Amino acid sequence: MTGPNRTAWATLPADEDRYRPLYARLLGLRFVNPGGVLCFLFFEGTVALAVLLALAELVTWWAVLVLPAVVAAMVKLNDMVAAIVVRSAALVPEQERDRFRRQMEPVVGRARVEWITHSVPGVIVTVDAPTPRSDAPTRPPTQSQ
Repeated sequence: MTGPNRTAWATLPADEDRYRPLYARLLGLRFVNPGGVLCFLFFEGTVALAVLLALAELVTWWAVLVLPAVVAAMVKLNDMVAAIVVRSAALVPEQERDRFRRQMEPVVGRARVEWITHSVPGVIVTVDAPTPRSDAPTRPPTQSQ
C-alpha cells in the first residue's frame, strides 16, 4: 500500500513494502511482518498439510482450499488486533504511561523468618537467630505462661 491511503501508524515505510513477501502484500498486513519462511509455511505448508490429510482420508479434498484460506483469515485477524492495540496504546497520555511504569517497578522487601529448634531422634539441631539489624523493626518480647 503506497500513497495517501497508508496510515501514519503503519510500521513499514512505503519503499520497504515492495520487498515484503507476496503473501503479506496480498493480505495487506501492516503490523504483522512475517518473513519469507513464515509466509511459505502459512501458504504452502498449509496446502501440503491439507493434501496429506486428504490423502489419509481424514478430511475431504475441500480442505486443500479451505485450510489456507482459514490460516490467511487468522493472520489478517491477528494484524487487525495488533492495529487496535497500537492505536489504543498511542492514545494513552504520557503521564499515564509514567504512572503505570512506577506501579510496575519491582519492590524489594524483607520477610520475617521464624527461627526454631528441631529435634530428630538421636540428633538435636539448633539454629540460632541472627542478630537484629539496626534498621529492622524490633518485636517486643513475649511472656510465657
